[in-house]
Amino acid sequence: MKNKEDKLIRFISISQSHQAFGLPAPQHPLISLVHFNEDNPFNTGMAPIYDILSFYKITFITKNSGRLKYGRDYYDYDEGSMLFLAPNQLVGSTDYNSETYCYILLIHPDFLLGHPLAQKIKQYGYFSYSSNEALHVSDAEKETILSVFRIMEGELNSRVDEFSQEVVLAQIELLLSYVNRFYKRQFITRKVVNHHILEKAETILDEYINSLKTLHHGLPTVQYLSDQLNISPGYLSDVLRSVIGKNTQQYIREKLTEQAKVKLMSTGLTIGEIAYELGFEHQQSFSKMFKAQTGLSPVEFRTSFN
Repeated sequence: MKNKEDKLIRFISISQSHQAFGLPAPQHPLISLVHFNEDNPFNTGMAPIYDILSFYKITFITKNSGRLKYGRDYYDYDEGSMLFLAPNQLVGSTDYNSETYCYILLIHPDFLLGHPLAQKIKQYGYFSYSSNEALHVSDAEKETILSVFRIMEGELNSRVDEFSQEVVLAQIELLLSYVNRFYKRQFITRKVVNHHILEKAETILDEYINSLKTLHHGLPTVQYLSDQLNISPGYLSDVLRSVIGKNTQQYIREKLTEQAKVKLMSTGLTIGEIAYELGFEHQQSFSKMFKAQTGLSPVEFRTSFN
């Protein structure tokens, strides 16, 4: 058996991915659904440690008795966990133990061409979530997801005809809609955790702005905040949206506006000086943001307060 090489390998086609894992060639070049179970175990012996896919990947774990390694870290995945990857994302190795069974669905973007799903799939933020932000479905939700996978499995393993792609596309669209619903449920049921994320985000932003890091590093960014919280930008935005109805960028603008109001009310700094302290390169950009948030220009706000 070959040793795994610690380097990036890009899989352009689904067939390449099948070959790397010692699987038979897919029946369709642009879509593949593999069911790993006791009769078809998952073997990572020939797989690269790190790879980048040119297609979508959806993993649905149906049984697991331990931890799984994803990239360089281990995560505790219960049965009923789902992971999502969009094209051009770093996958990393996934070491499944012998008691782990799952479905892996690979979808090349070309399979979606000409269908509304080609654009719609890009709107689902969970394809950019980190692996530790997996979807954990309930028993009832698990059965719903399983029913969709079984329909796709039956369709892809049967004789292909002129209706096959239409039927499979409909099932993919249904699957993604269910996932979107179940993630919304997960945000609600984890409200305490989400409020804790909001509190930490507020502390991080307040410290960044009040310590004038803005003078040296510029405006706080979505990437900076998500890095400090150790969660993905997409997941952070969805968490904040579920708690306060605003995404991360809107939340950052709101915090900057709060600080701007304080400076306008309690200091004699000019508008340009306030803009500079908050990290804006140009006063016009600051004034535009402030008016969009408050309905008043900084000068109008200061005058009305006085």
